[in-house]
Amino acid sequence: MLRRWTGPLTDWLVPVLVAVLCVAETATLRPDAWQAAVGVEVAACLCLVWRRRWPLIACPAAALLNLSMPWFGPQLDELAAPILIMIVAAYSLARWIGGYWGLIGLAFILIAFAFDYVLVDTRAHNVTDVVFVSALMVPPFVFGRLARRFAEQAAELERQQEYVARAAVRAERDRIARELHDVIAHSVSAMVVQTAAAQDLVRTDPDKAMSLLAATADVGRQALAETGRLLHLIRDESDELGLAPAPGLADLPNLLETFRAGGLEVDADVQVRPAPLAAGVDVSAYRVVQEALTNALKYGDGGATLSVNGTATDLHITTSNRVRGGPTSGSGLGLLGMAERVSMLGGTMSHGVSDGSFVLEVVIPVAGGGVAR
Repeated sequence: MLRRWTGPLTDWLVPVLVAVLCVAETATLRPDAWQAAVGVEVAACLCLVWRRRWPLIACPAAALLNLSMPWFGPQLDELAAPILIMIVAAYSLARWIGGYWGLIGLAFILIAFAFDYVLVDTRAHNVTDVVFVSALMVPPFVFGRLARRFAEQAAELERQQEYVARAAVRAERDRIARELHDVIAHSVSAMVVQTAAAQDLVRTDPDKAMSLLAATADVGRQALAETGRLLHLIRDESDELGLAPAPGLADLPNLLETFRAGGLEVDADVQVRPAPLAAGVDVSAYRVVQEALTNALKYGDGGATLSVNGTATDLHITTSNRVRGGPTSGSGLGLLGMAERVSMLGGTMSHGVSDGSFVLEVVIPVAGGGVAR
């Protein structure tokens, strides 16, 4: 409650320092009626405490009190420290008021100056007084405007950085969601197909059924390992756990064997030699093939064909499988995830049914010519 009443420490710090300087100078020089001058100076500094909350009221009030000093004793030219009150007031009018409303307060202060010079100060005046007052009030006001502009730019930059950070987090979440979908969809589909085949063979060919169940267990373990890797990626930003690298095109032979063991006959034509691909291209190409074959296993009727080949500039992936009759229960998230991956890499993806077959074609640009035939 006390903090709310007194305000931030910085609101008091500057006025207190100015008041100390003014009182010290006045008490040292002791002009006529110096005690009244001390009271006026302290009152003016107290007004500056509220220069942030109500600048259009507090700052002109402080300046008006300061300029009223000749009515009680010392003349304006007898003391120098009260000039600091005018400087703080002019600066605050520009710093803490948006737009050009601060000019109203500055105009009020300049009118009060003119009133004092005309009615109170009986000395002869000329253009030098105008120059003096302008040099006293205008530069602090300009500095206040600059400080406000810099503060606004800093706040805007902070907001943009926060927006970029949120966008990066969202993009990372989307990437991990695609990875999880690819892993789980592929593994669960393979396990379902293998388990169903084992159920059919458990009485007629127990050995084959046991082999299929063993393969199902291997797929489950691989899915758990891959899912664990992705979860660790979320929690372990520095990769201190030494996790296995993400899969790439070099792992396609193992992926094809997994699908063949799961009952999908894949006729593959892979003519891409191992090359130093960008990590995003490598893992995305692998995931595209994995998702396409997963869809063929779940919704296709029979085998699938796969073609992967590369040029110096592009990587081409084409899959085809016969479409099973009847409605399917697919959510479309797999195709959406592939489209997002390919789009982020600047590639293109097209798919559709032609002559009873579902055909998927993907072209991914390869930076630096890292893929060759």
